[in-house]
Amino acid sequence: MSEQWRRLDRRAVPVAALFMLGVAVLAGVPTAIGLSEISTAVALGWVLPGSVLVVAAGTVAEWLRLRFSRYRVGPDRVELHTGVLIRTRRSLQRDRIRAVDVTANPLLRVFGLVSVRIGTGEHADEGTVRLTPVTRATGEELRRTLLDRPAGTVTEGTLAVLDPRWIRYAPVSFVAPLLGVSAIGGALNVADWFGRAGGLVDWAIDRLGGLGLIGALAVLLGLALVVGVLGALGLWVEMWWGYRLDREPGGTLRVRRGLLTTRSISVEEDRVRGAELVEPLGTRLAGAARVDVLTTGMATGAERNKTQHGTLVPPAPRALAQRVAAGVLREPVAPTEAVRLSPHPVAARGRRLRWALAGVLAGELPLIVLGVLFTDVLLHVSSIAAVIAVPVAVALALDAYRSLGHGLHGAYLVARSGSVRRSTVALQRHGIIGWTVRQSVFQRRAGLATVRATTAAGSGAYAIRDVATGAGIDVADAAVPGLLAPFVERRT
Repeated sequence: MSEQWRRLDRRAVPVAALFMLGVAVLAGVPTAIGLSEISTAVALGWVLPGSVLVVAAGTVAEWLRLRFSRYRVGPDRVELHTGVLIRTRRSLQRDRIRAVDVTANPLLRVFGLVSVRIGTGEHADEGTVRLTPVTRATGEELRRTLLDRPAGTVTEGTLAVLDPRWIRYAPVSFVAPLLGVSAIGGALNVADWFGRAGGLVDWAIDRLGGLGLIGALAVLLGLALVVGVLGALGLWVEMWWGYRLDREPGGTLRVRRGLLTTRSISVEEDRVRGAELVEPLGTRLAGAARVDVLTTGMATGAERNKTQHGTLVPPAPRALAQRVAAGVLREPVAPTEAVRLSPHPVAARGRRLRWALAGVLAGELPLIVLGVLFTDVLLHVSSIAAVIAVPVAVALALDAYRSLGHGLHGAYLVARSGSVRRSTVALQRHGIIGWTVRQSVFQRRAGLATVRATTAAGSGAYAIRDVATGAGIDVADAAVPGLLAPFVERRT
């Protein structure tokens, strides 16, 4: 690319104007409806000038940002200068760049623009440059140029492509019930804008009153579940349509996906430190799993969770997920599948049972107290809830104990834990930079410990939970010989 200073695309101004217009409409409509009960003239007099001010302010702010922003891609560095009142100058060394993500939301796509995030794998802010917006051609050119590495002997090819049948795993995720409950809350909120919330509740009572309390709750839960399933299907299509995982020249992994908002996430294989097989309960019962990559140079924290930057494979048949994990790690068999995990002591099972029953008790106590103080109905509800919750909690606790395990396989440390969200991590041993051994009072009495491997990749640390203290120390010492030895006193 040219080493001259370049401007961001001017079409960001109309994009910002349209975005702010949408914000003004979403904020202005309920406000106008509420004020219209007083007077239509008052509603228009307040809402219209405010909307115009919001759109104008947002558009001017974007114009000023573009006016004072410029970037340059030189032979050694990528530089970005921006800011109106406070000038910010950010510079990244090109040889430290490890990830280039190209994203385009629906508004940007209409104008043929994209947003480019360039990361080095350091702190989320200090090690990142964002160029928003540039043309799609410029974004692709930046991605190819900044991740250009000698091809060497790296084998290129496609590791996975979308199979539309994977959509069957969307309804069994935890997203479905959450979307259903959110939809009911949203319907009540919209009805409240128009002053019809009470009428909606009365209508529901009239229709469901003859079914009794249990029947009415069952119908509402069924309706919420149907709405949630439809929402989960739509969300899955939006996020994963057009999915493709490729290995490109120079050893770069590239994930492309998205229907309305398209995403292209690229990361150097040199920064890969392992893989994580994630099996939420519903997905696991359906025989599926997803694959996350453990790598430096990716988004972290809330941003990582929001956009799923680390996900290489969406929920897919477990055998396929294992094959893709093996391909990403360049292993004949995925370490998460090849190793026979060592079980954990029986004391770990007791801890999970106690925690599960304590959680049920914490949920029951408020109902019992309120029932004693106010009405026997809540006591009946608490007893019914206990009959359902106790067996479920015990089953989940036993499943969580059976899921516990750890082991070493070649160059990898493998650890598994969890029930509602079971996770099996294969972490490269040379990527471990430290150990943390934690013991609570109750763990110490039971002879257990949680041994946590610290790494610069992924979430930053991965734990072997409730392992026998001696076994945990031994596996840590065997995984990275000499790292923990100076801090260990062995007794004969």
